[in-house]
Amino acid sequence: MRTTIAGVQIPDSALAREAEQLVREAATPLVYDHSRRVFLFAVLRGRELGVDFDPELLYVGAMFHDLGLTETYRRHDQRFEIDGADQARRFLHAHGVDGEAAQRVWTAIALHTTPEIPLHMDAEIALVTRGVELDVLGIGYEAISAAQREQIVAAHPRPDFKNQILAAFTDGIAHRPGTTFGNVKADVLAHYMPGFVRGDFVEVIKNSAWPQ
Repeated sequence: MRTTIAGVQIPDSALAREAEQLVREAATPLVYDHSRRVFLFAVLRGRELGVDFDPELLYVGAMFHDLGLTETYRRHDQRFEIDGADQARRFLHAHGVDGEAAQRVWTAIALHTTPEIPLHMDAEIALVTRGVELDVLGIGYEAISAAQREQIVAAHPRPDFKNQILAAFTDGIAHRPGTTFGNVKADVLAHYMPGFVRGDFVEVIKNSAWPQ
């Protein structure tokens, strides 16, 4: 039986169920609930904007977008967004989804913390970012109704979410501070990691191997 929250049906295919189970097993309740809210908000934003999208691909993108913060899937040598994107692509390939569709999901996850650019790309890419921005930053908060927000939060609570998600970000990236160069997660480490010094793009240029 399909689950419907705030008028949004959760995909119920075998692929969607297995994606959800993978995230349930790997992620904390905080990240799991956040990921489900991202999907729900993404769908509602898509409807509001009149955008056509593939609900199943959007679901995988939303559910896997923070998988790189988990102990199971985090690496040390690349951005956490790429961890989740790589795992999503492997998962889709294993389920017979490849080519452009799998790449679309990879891109949606890889770019979900990159401001503005995803919004000009394919629907699933743009909507994963819109869902994340609404849940984490409050961007688009008034674009959906208070009743819809209440139903979503009732199904997937966000107790002390602002502080808890920042703690999850810190935990997921503190061991690889260099991967935050040039992206918004440098702000997280600047607040929560003692001794962190963010990279400076100007200094990189000035100190490159080029003589002038």
